[in-house]
Amino acid sequence: MTIIKGRARVDRRTKNLVKRLDPQDIAVIAHDGIDKLAAEALVTTRVRIVINCLKSVSKDYPNSGPGILLDSGVLIIDNVGLDVLELIQEGDEIDIVGSRVYKDGEIVAQGAILDHEIISEQEELARARMDEVLAGFVDNTLTYARQEISLISGSLQYPEISTVFNNRHTLIVVRGNNYREDLRTIQSYIREVKPVLIGVDGGADVLREFGLRPDIIIGDMDSVSDEALKEAREIIVHAYKDGRAPGLDRIRELGLDAKTFPAPGTSEDIAMLLAYENGADLIVAVGTHSNMLDFLEKGRKGMASTFLVRLKVGSLLVDAKGVSQLYNAPVQSRHIAKIFLAALLPVAAVVGLTPATREIVYLMYIQLRVLLGI
Repeated sequence: MTIIKGRARVDRRTKNLVKRLDPQDIAVIAHDGIDKLAAEALVTTRVRIVINCLKSVSKDYPNSGPGILLDSGVLIIDNVGLDVLELIQEGDEIDIVGSRVYKDGEIVAQGAILDHEIISEQEELARARMDEVLAGFVDNTLTYARQEISLISGSLQYPEISTVFNNRHTLIVVRGNNYREDLRTIQSYIREVKPVLIGVDGGADVLREFGLRPDIIIGDMDSVSDEALKEAREIIVHAYKDGRAPGLDRIRELGLDAKTFPAPGTSEDIAMLLAYENGADLIVAVGTHSNMLDFLEKGRKGMASTFLVRLKVGSLLVDAKGVSQLYNAPVQSRHIAKIFLAALLPVAAVVGLTPATREIVYLMYIQLRVLLGI
């Protein structure tokens, strides 16, 4: 049987692990139901094998992550148990034989090798539970909406900020599904309108990928790079309702200033509220979560805060896809110049083919040489 050797990279959080993965590494994760975003990030690193301590296929919904990995040639050894996180350390050289994992010649884990047939069977089981899952999701959403009503009741304490929102558009970027494609489609809108740019945690790095500097970074600071934090004009740390803000320690270690925003809900929710309360004319969303499948992918059992916030800001909120279809950039002088030059080409061609015109041009050429003494 073929033995696959490689270096292990270990982390409970996939989004942290992908920052350290090199091509041909073996990723050891604990990801219950691998979502699309995590799978695409793993594929980008060109990882060889994914060893998952938990079940890669969700029991609650048909998640696409495992299929994306298999389609890209990544081997998945599934559900090996959490003990492996202690048995395999970062950088260990390990051997894979079939579905067994060896370290120093001793077996340390064994799971199931996933294939498309197994994934399809498990997805069918998840689809059969969708009615039950949906009912529970709605119940949780309504229950927690009552507890998080402060999001729209006016009782939140908003931080004082220097960024001006009034009479401007605001672009909020979250590292969610299709964020790169969506941001790419609205480049002309960003250039012409120059909206306030808010990166929600890792969304700030997305802005930087496109050569944009975040006006504000908001979040719990667990997935944004130091470089993005140092470039941001303002930083707002999402705090618990009691004021505790664990992410603030990291900001202080970097020697940066930040404000806190104690509030329930997700960071993308409070980013929208911040723009709304400060007078934004329009809020454009990239990569945000807005439906049940988005939230199930994030492991959430409801979307109370998002439901409430969308009720409040809905009249100003537009998805990036809508902007790309509706936005018409104003005609600029460079566009007119290109059209004018293009129109001159056939004229020049006709002139060049006319004998009389060629004679005139030739005589002008001779006269120019005489004048210049050439």
